[in-house]
Amino acid sequence: MHNDAPVSRRVTLFASFLVFALPGCGGGGDGSSTPSPPTSTCNATTITPYVSVGGTKTQSASVTANTGSQITLSPEPTTGGAWAWSGCGITGTSREQSFTPTASCNATVVYTNSCGTTSNQAFTVTFTPAQVGPYPNYNTSPAAPDSSGMPSTATQLAAKFTLGWNIGNTLEAIGGETNWGNPLVSNQLMQLVKANGFTAVRIPASWDQYSNQTTAAISPTWLARVKQVTQYAVDNDLYVIINVHWDGGWLETHVTTADQTAVKYKQRAFWQQIATTLRDFDEHVMFASANEPNADTSEEWGVLLSYHQAFVDAVRETGGRNAYRVLVVQGPNTNIDLTNTLWGPMPTDTVPNRQMAEVHFYAPWNFVGMSKDESWGNQFFYWGAPNHSTTDTTHNPTWGEEAYVDDQFALMKAKFIDHDIPVIVGEFAAMRRGAPLTGDALDLHEKSRRYYHQYVVKSAVGHGLRPFFWDVGNEGGVFNRTNNTVSDPAGLTALQQGALGVAP
Repeated sequence: MHNDAPVSRRVTLFASFLVFALPGCGGGGDGSSTPSPPTSTCNATTITPYVSVGGTKTQSASVTANTGSQITLSPEPTTGGAWAWSGCGITGTSREQSFTPTASCNATVVYTNSCGTTSNQAFTVTFTPAQVGPYPNYNTSPAAPDSSGMPSTATQLAAKFTLGWNIGNTLEAIGGETNWGNPLVSNQLMQLVKANGFTAVRIPASWDQYSNQTTAAISPTWLARVKQVTQYAVDNDLYVIINVHWDGGWLETHVTTADQTAVKYKQRAFWQQIATTLRDFDEHVMFASANEPNADTSEEWGVLLSYHQAFVDAVRETGGRNAYRVLVVQGPNTNIDLTNTLWGPMPTDTVPNRQMAEVHFYAPWNFVGMSKDESWGNQFFYWGAPNHSTTDTTHNPTWGEEAYVDDQFALMKAKFIDHDIPVIVGEFAAMRRGAPLTGDALDLHEKSRRYYHQYVVKSAVGHGLRPFFWDVGNEGGVFNRTNNTVSDPAGLTALQQGALGVAP
């Protein structure tokens, strides 16, 4: 061990000489006897994405391109480093890349800075073709998603309204808004509706009769009129549901595989236009896919679901607040039993918890709509346990009274509401009968009708459903639309009491 000591000292001295003499290695330059470890770092450079369409440059990583539009992707920094592109057919190394897409695509750029560290940026290009099937693409001005004024989920929104009212036989009237005997909808009417306890209005609307049958272009005048009526309602703090109603049956009576493709194209074309026109309204406005689509089998339900999917996709792709708007989809025939049996999943959506289901309630038909006795059964002039006639027993109800109503709404509660999917009863009403009823029989019928309306509303609200009274504006309604007054005070009170949970 003694003979190795000089060699050890010589190795140590040589190592110290290297520390002081080699350039670029920390320490030693100031004569210090304690060397420092090497310190060399190279951080990735942050990429700022920019896109340009038609000469307008925006800081964004996504862009929507209409047919023929030239897109320029121009990330920054503008100097230094190297760029490498992939996707969307781009293979170049220039920082700026311009191209005209023919389909939606994703591009990625890799930036290598001067010290060799890389960073990535992805770009999304959404392409909107000029033609979709037989119709032009009407989503010509998609907007960036906008959540302002749209904070509520479907369940939260449903909690904000309780009792609804239909502007029946009006904007859906074949031949024009006034063709079935009602005046033009006015702001004064919406004021009357709001002042009398209704919190929401359903606006059945026709579109096909106002459209070009070759291009499916809806009249701008009609779109503006529907927007005006919607504004009346919103101005009075009413929640609004806009639908495609019967509308000549182009959808409702064509829920078949043979018609599926054609109907989906028209559904998309119409809703692109409707949704774009009404896009700026906040969450007070909801859209509904259809009215009472004729579907009775599981196969037809599958076709109907594809119509609802076309509706959801068309609305969402218009962007803006429509990216978050609550949408309403209808059960087969809006029949509770069929809906309970056939309904599968909700349509696929780009945002969670923004859909409601819709059913209608016209039962028992013998009471609410049957106009003459038939071989298979008589009309029911009377309804409810306290209201059976002792003198006209052949027209007392034999089914469909209080327990039936509760059971029907309980099905919808278990099917949807218990799973955080709200349900609206988009229509309900019992007809007002006249001849041959007179005297005590007519009085008992009127009492039964009020009882029915109050019970249906109370049961619906009690089970979490949101009911909308079907009002056609004539003697069957609660408002006189000509002079904007209440035409049936007792009937209106029955609806109001039901919404408050008061038993008839």
